Amino acid sequence: MNKTDYMAHHHDININVPSFPARCFSVWYRHFRVYTRHLLSNGLPPFLEPLFFLLAIGVGLGLYIDNMQGLPYFQFLASGIIIPPAMYTAAFETTFGTFIRMEFEKVYDGMLAASIDCKDLLLGEILFCATKSLFFSSAVLIVITLFSGGTFPVFPAALLAPFGGFFVGVMFASFSLFITSFIKTINHFNFYFTGLLTPMFFFSGIVFPLQNLPYAAQIIAEFLPLTHATRIVRSFCLNTYSANLLLDWIYIILFSVAFSFLAVWRLQKRLID
Repeated sequence: MNKTDYMAHHHDININVPSFPARCFSVWYRHFRVYTRHLLSNGLPPFLEPLFFLLAIGVGLGLYIDNMQGLPYFQFLASGIIIPPAMYTAAFETTFGTFIRMEFEKVYDGMLAASIDCKDLLLGEILFCATKSLFFSSAVLIVITLFSGGTFPVFPAALLAPFGGFFVGVMFASFSLFITSFIKTINHFNFYFTGLLTPMFFFSGIVFPLQNLPYAAQIIAEFLPLTHATRIVRSFCLNTYSANLLLDWIYIILFSVAFSFLAVWRLQKRLID
């Protein structure tokens, strides 16, 4: 759809257009129905991956590590492992998923032919990713609780941890949409996952504390969005808080708002030009 057709179409249907929340929800609901059609095959891998990682690293490697930052290594790792499924879920959905819907399946063309504009569509995408991230963060929390025999994490504060996953979903959905706006070939996403997300997973304080890294590496880690999310979720799991967490929340909010705006701006040009 070119820009002239797009503007003409939306000018013609300017009457009885659903409200903005209803338009965003319609995008969310479309994805929800498609996703739940194959819920077992779609939902099981992100549920099992952190479990295997926890078993292999937390239990296996944990036998050789007495404690980390005053915690048994299993607890240290488990308090951070809630976050990666939220990050990867949002990133996969808004890179490969968005690109396929946009370039191969032409799903977005159909949506934009209805009473939905680009902003509704992309904010609906972000909302759906955040919902999936909330779901998988909750699933990992349940696994950790069962695996530890109910002794970890510390409840009831830990019930807030999945909401940290929700904000991680918003953060990485908006950022990944922004990345997608530049991608011309689907294979280029491999650079994003291998070159940025995988190193971020290892250098955001999930697997080991950042304090022992060289000072330059610590500074770089502070620019990574996953570092701030890890500190927040770990504080919920351990029920320990500090004033510095406020800075982490400010980072997450500013990052999400900035990249949501940039993603909508970039992809809107790509979709209607």
